[in-house]
Amino acid sequence: MVPSISRYWGQYTPYFAVGGDDLGGISSDVPAQCNITFAQVLSRHGARDPTAGKTVLYGGTIEKLKSNVQYFHGKYAFLNDYQYTLGADQLNTFGARQLLNSGIKFYERYRDLTRDGSLFVRTAGQQRVVESASNFTQGYHDAKLGDGQRDATYPYNMVVIEEGHEFNNTLSHGLCTQFREGLEAHIADDAKSKWASIFVPPIQKRFNSDMPGANLSIDDILHIMQICPFETVASDLGTISPFCNLLTEDEWHQYNHYESLEKFYRFGNGNPLGPTQGVGFANELLARMLNEPVRDHTSTNSTLDNDPATFPIGREHKLFADFSHDNDLTGVFFALGLYDITPQLRNDTTQTIEETKGWSSAWSVPFASRAYFEKMRCEGYGEELVRVIINDRVLPLEMCGGDELGRCLLGSFSDAMGFVRKGGHWDRCFRP
Repeated sequence: MVPSISRYWGQYTPYFAVGGDDLGGISSDVPAQCNITFAQVLSRHGARDPTAGKTVLYGGTIEKLKSNVQYFHGKYAFLNDYQYTLGADQLNTFGARQLLNSGIKFYERYRDLTRDGSLFVRTAGQQRVVESASNFTQGYHDAKLGDGQRDATYPYNMVVIEEGHEFNNTLSHGLCTQFREGLEAHIADDAKSKWASIFVPPIQKRFNSDMPGANLSIDDILHIMQICPFETVASDLGTISPFCNLLTEDEWHQYNHYESLEKFYRFGNGNPLGPTQGVGFANELLARMLNEPVRDHTSTNSTLDNDPATFPIGREHKLFADFSHDNDLTGVFFALGLYDITPQLRNDTTQTIEETKGWSSAWSVPFASRAYFEKMRCEGYGEELVRVIINDRVLPLEMCGGDELGRCLLGSFSDAMGFVRKGGHWDRCFRP
């Protein structure tokens, strides 16, 4: 895989370690004289096929292109023999391996905690998410055995929470009708349409000139760009698709911004109800970190959260793994205030990662994205500290006074969660 291309595919980017050096940031190594006391991973599922609706659209664009153009030349020549064969919604081999490796990595980072307790796992109910959770636990288990530890609790019990608009589920939003059906539902589409009308036409003109008769629309160009990452991850080894080479690196930056507009203006601070979709999980996280009952009136399932078998709380419970979707992770991150310093994204030009203060969809929610929420005890501090690491990048945690190592006091972290504790804007979800 070629990093200079594959890191600019928005939420369809395969996971990569962002790391501290990419933004002059902080080492993700455990700080000296500190010991991790708690670890929670919140993970997106691994790479998949397009959704059912998108795969129909992509197939239609390819059918149109091949019907309109008799013969393809030059860099388009591969289309002469190309057949669209992508499926719909399913985790693929590349994605399964991503989660297997993620489980191994999680064990290796937190191996000291594994000796004192077991891993507690929850997952949203869609098949690709459940399979991702299973692959993660397989990797975790294999690493534990390879380290000479026994693992009598494997295969681990997983709490699978059903998805759908009628279900309380903090790992899959759906309850907030105003968010789904009100004016808020159109904000992201408007931002994306404006930017697409600027960056796509030059590509459209070139493609239609290079392939006489193609008559490709703006939507067709976007479909071709999206086929690139999906064809790439459909390869077991992540071999770059020839579709990817039809665009320049600058054009991939433009596309990356297009997908970031989708996440920011639908689930981020660009949408008045976006972060509210992540409040339920954020309150569950606080309960785990503070060892107290869940206090929430949004998307939590009180039956599950009030049962120690399905939501254990206590200092003996130190390792948690939850599996979800990119949209839900985005809502959680913004609910927690992790990216409050990111300005409103522009819809008339691209912005660098420095200009967005370290946020993009590719950096935050790629395929197999993982966020680590850590507590630690450090010499010289009277209470535990908190760090948040997203795809190997330590976040600065400005909202709670993060220090030069990205740490803030647990009490300060909790105090910064006013938006979460009051339920965000959940009261706006069910307007008559």
